[in-house]
Amino acid sequence: MTEEIINRVANSDLITIDLEDYAPQKDVLELDVKSFLFKGVILKEKEFRSDLKSFDFSRYKNAIVAVFCSSDAILPMWSYMLIASYLNPICCDLKFGKKEDVVKEIILEKIDNLNEAEYNDKKVIVKGCGSLNLDESVYIAITKKLQNSVSSLMFGEACSAVPVYKKKV
Repeated sequence: MTEEIINRVANSDLITIDLEDYAPQKDVLELDVKSFLFKGVILKEKEFRSDLKSFDFSRYKNAIVAVFCSSDAILPMWSYMLIASYLNPICCDLKFGKKEDVVKEIILEKIDNLNEAEYNDKKVIVKGCGSLNLDESVYIAITKKLQNSVSSLMFGEACSAVPVYKKKV
């Protein structure tokens, strides 16, 4: 006689948070300011403005744009403001940094905006593996956000969760 297999994880009151769900849903495209600089290191204002004016920004339409400079050039702040003035009307969001920095910033913003009351006295597992390479700051942020609300906080998968925090009763 075979016994019915019961999925205890599915029947439990565990809540799994997959931090990859907090990643941007839109494309994050990079714009390297270096390509607008003379020899990749010098900002010549007249040429810089002209190059921006003739540049086709349409590829950034409805995307999240990560603006950065890959060279060691020292750029005036107005140069980033000028680039932003071209991108702002067409992209859905605009941030400074490389793609991975912008993705992390967006995830951290979403964690910060979480309503921790939804997790009051719940058992929460923060999923640990995935396709995104998330750094420690994201895991620190989710712990900081939820620790005062949850009854327990774990890391990993339901079958092999690592206990992180348990509320003292």
